[in-house]
Amino acid sequence: MIVWINGAFGAGKTTTARELIELIPNSTLFDPEVIGGALTHLLPPKHLTEVGDFQDLPIWRRLVIDTAAALLAELGGTLVVPMTLLRQEYRDEIFGGLAARRITVQHVLLAPAETILRERIAERDIPLDLPDGEIRIRQWSYDHIEPYRAALASWLTADAYPVDNGGLTPYETAARIAEAVGSGTVPVCDIVQTPEPTAETVASGVLLFDEQDRVLLVDPTYKAGWEFPGGVVERGEAPARAGIREVAEETGIRLDDVPRLLVIDWERPLPPGYGGLRLLFDGGRLDSAEAERLLLPGPELREWRFVTEDEAADLLPPVRFERLRWALRARERGAALYLEAGIPVS
Repeated sequence: MIVWINGAFGAGKTTTARELIELIPNSTLFDPEVIGGALTHLLPPKHLTEVGDFQDLPIWRRLVIDTAAALLAELGGTLVVPMTLLRQEYRDEIFGGLAARRITVQHVLLAPAETILRERIAERDIPLDLPDGEIRIRQWSYDHIEPYRAALASWLTADAYPVDNGGLTPYETAARIAEAVGSGTVPVCDIVQTPEPTAETVASGVLLFDEQDRVLLVDPTYKAGWEFPGGVVERGEAPARAGIREVAEETGIRLDDVPRLLVIDWERPLPPGYGGLRLLFDGGRLDSAEAERLLLPGPELREWRFVTEDEAADLLPPVRFERLRWALRARERGAALYLEAGIPVS
């Protein structure tokens, strides 16, 4: 199990975490900041300068998941993780990766008033050797208050269990968290636990269109980036039937006819992924009444929307967008295409 302590810079996450491991039996402190520091020694300087924060590095997010899983496999018990997560897609990726390893997360938010945050940042002891290091670190902390405020307004408060520690000491804060965790008051994150594949997979997606010929995309809670309705083909299941099943499970729409194949795309294995075959089918056009009946299962999908091809380019990861782009061309031409890594072969 993981107790993830979230909050703005200056909220007191690390000091609270140090107290909390004394209150939760068989618990260990894991600070992902250590991974960020290690990456400064492992990655080329030019690569690091291309991102504003180490959280923007996919390798950091992957290593946080892998390290947490390895620590729990080695030590057992509970990991207490003090780490600010303000971007929902990063929370989805990390918590989803942990869920895929059957690791439950209890998400706690330290939420003192903003005035207290600013006071703590101003009084924070920052032992840095660089002459202007203290000024830069303080300003960096101040600059992150606005993203924190935006996250509170959009998703963070609803996702995490809030603790107002403005008038509490770190020990008092830790005691309150330990009690809430132990009593079950802090719910286990309900992100879908999709097992990680252990070999190449076959997955089927279905394109559904509205009356303006815009395509339906869904936003999964368990991974970064938007997707098409669909999923992994189960053992002994026909790919088109898998697409029909996934559409019904994810949207509530039941397709009467077997959808027409648009593309078969071979996705190359890129560790830690195994790749495999990705199929896209044409599920046809939904009229306005059918579109209004779209339903999403809360723990699995957060949102849906119909988008144009140009709008999809901003929502889909590049490889998925290429798959969509060629599927739309195949739909126009009335002939299926074979792709390798999103590129037509013939």
